[in-house]
Amino acid sequence: MRNIVLVALFFLVACSDASSSLKVGEATVKLKIHVNDTTFTATLEENSSAKAFAEFLAQGDLTLDMHDYGSFEKVADLPRSFPRNDKQIDTDAGDIILYQGNSITIYYDKNSWNFTRLARIDNVNKKRLQQILGKGNVKATFSVE
Repeated sequence: MRNIVLVALFFLVACSDASSSLKVGEATVKLKIHVNDTTFTATLEENSSAKAFAEFLAQGDLTLDMHDYGSFEKVADLPRSFPRNDKQIDTDAGDIILYQGNSITIYYDKNSWNFTRLARIDNVNKKRLQQILGKGNVKATFSVE
């Protein structure tokens, strides 16, 4: 009996969808970020932090004043804390990161630290992201579709 259960588990894992996007039912939930007349779409990570953030945004859009930090990210405090799934990661342009459970960042360059990745902006490169985010503060609106 134990061998049958192990074989069944193997087939369930082997046949599972290996994508790392958050799904609600059969629909893939996407994050939208609107900055300076540009709207980005981002694919949410599959973790409890991204799920909680998406559920929060399902109640309404979130507009934040984001400031530049370290010449590689825009950061803002969130109105509440979210679960953390921190691990040592290397960020890249387009990563949306939860920092210490209560701040959100949009990376436009590289960094390495213990973070929780919430999402990745689809189809964007470093140069384009830097052009749109610019220098100084930006207003960003986060929503789900």
